[in-house]
Amino acid sequence: MVRYIVRRFLLSVVAFWAIATLTFILMHSIPGDPFTDPKLPEPIHQLMLHKYGLDKPLYEQYLIYLNNLLHFDLGDSLRFRDQSVNRMIRDGFPVSALLGVEALLWSVGLGLFLGLIAALNRNRALDMVTMAIAIIAISVPNFVIAGALQWLFGVKLEILPIARWGGIEYQILPAISLGFGVIGGMARFMRTSVLDVITQDYIRTAKSKGLTAFETVWRHVIRNSLLPIITILGPLIAGITTGTFVVEQIFGIPGLGKYYVNSIYNRDYPLIMGTTLFYAVLLIIMNFLVDVLYGVVDPRIRITGKREA
Repeated sequence: MVRYIVRRFLLSVVAFWAIATLTFILMHSIPGDPFTDPKLPEPIHQLMLHKYGLDKPLYEQYLIYLNNLLHFDLGDSLRFRDQSVNRMIRDGFPVSALLGVEALLWSVGLGLFLGLIAALNRNRALDMVTMAIAIIAISVPNFVIAGALQWLFGVKLEILPIARWGGIEYQILPAISLGFGVIGGMARFMRTSVLDVITQDYIRTAKSKGLTAFETVWRHVIRNSLLPIITILGPLIAGITTGTFVVEQIFGIPGLGKYYVNSIYNRDYPLIMGTTLFYAVLLIIMNFLVDVLYGVVDPRIRITGKREA
């Protein structure tokens, strides 16, 4: 176990370095710089480049950035005055993470339930209804869902606030909007996984031993069907808890989502690197936890990645 964790940690460090390097190269390969503006006098342009060290050779900028990373310093934003990237992430991430967790809690559970119901009633009316719900959930953009919820619950019924961020009443509509698309994906994955499991020999063996349909589903079908679902949960959690631009903008939520888009639009180098690496770290951690969960859900899978004979 210790060797496995150490090996995964070293691989994670290499992956993190590769992401940081590739992002740095791609970011600086774009023509121009963050202060490129025809209206800006050239002397002032040069002063701005010198202030932020952008007039130094690229390899020197790269070494300075790596050194800052080793000290957990992501630098200062070039566009948001007196704002460090560390502070922007520290302020925005708790909001985005809370919203993402709330969205996942209801959408993943409901999506798995719908997928299970659809698979157990294959080619019947219930299967078609649940799959229709899944397709609608995938097809309708979350900004449409957000607008409809705002109109219904905020304007017509006046029982929930339309926007802003605060208590639980401010979080209900954004969480529903954000999780709506997750339902469809989860339902379709779960249906496919369950259909694959119920055709396995051990399911027929369980039935022949006298287990009821409920016991067979509860003890064998659900547990084995969750294995491929866990695979997609890692990237899904990392993506949804680090902020979404559309939903956060519609509801006026002070999360991380806006920084991903604005940093690229403004060519804010430190913010681009900071948000990218922050997402990469979360993704690496989630994938590691997924690997550990494999062994919990399926005891045949050892932490070394081998199956028992």
